[in-house]
Amino acid sequence: MRWNWKKKSGACLNSGYDLEANLFYLPCLPPVSWWVAVKNSTKVVLEACEHYSKGSWRNRYMLAGPNGAQLLSIPLLKGKHQQKPIREVRISYEVAWQRQHWRTICTAYGNAPYFEHYADEIRVFYEKEFEFLWDYNGAWLSFLSKKWRWEVPWQTTGAYTSADQWLSGNDYRHHWPSPVFKPYPQVFSDRYGFQSDLSSLDLLFCCGNKSSDFL
Repeated sequence: MRWNWKKKSGACLNSGYDLEANLFYLPCLPPVSWWVAVKNSTKVVLEACEHYSKGSWRNRYMLAGPNGAQLLSIPLLKGKHQQKPIREVRISYEVAWQRQHWRTICTAYGNAPYFEHYADEIRVFYEKEFEFLWDYNGAWLSFLSKKWRWEVPWQTTGAYTSADQWLSGNDYRHHWPSPVFKPYPQVFSDRYGFQSDLSSLDLLFCCGNKSSDFL
């Protein structure tokens, strides 16, 4: 099943987006700064019609590991650099990245306060083989929004709008504001101090249903 947010989708800027709606791309396990920017938005539009761009958080996320911050990447099928529409980018399973990622997560967060509470539900994301990156990221977004009881007025684009044509709110498809982070208890903080702007998983495993207090 293809992921699509249950809220309505717009066709383009002039099709009725709210004047205060901010435009974002959909990351994988969004970093904390993304959530802060979303929380500070009156309405949010997710870019569903862009072309894949490497070097972003679309298929990468950062964890707090025993040796410091650790970057994990989801491999994509060949052709990812050919400017494919984001909803057509397929995940590769030629290497056992799901098993590798899950082992890394268990090593990093096995002693985190809320690991056991969420582990069984999160393990599913490392067992089920999602075909498309967009669907994988969207499933994470739905999961986290539910756990944090967020009622965000999401929309998805129905056609691509260039930056100079986006006349609604802010265009955050390339950069979103860097907030003043609220420190929260983290694993390995005794070694590295507070590590800001890590993945949603870090915040969830460390703070559970209190995560929103730090956004």
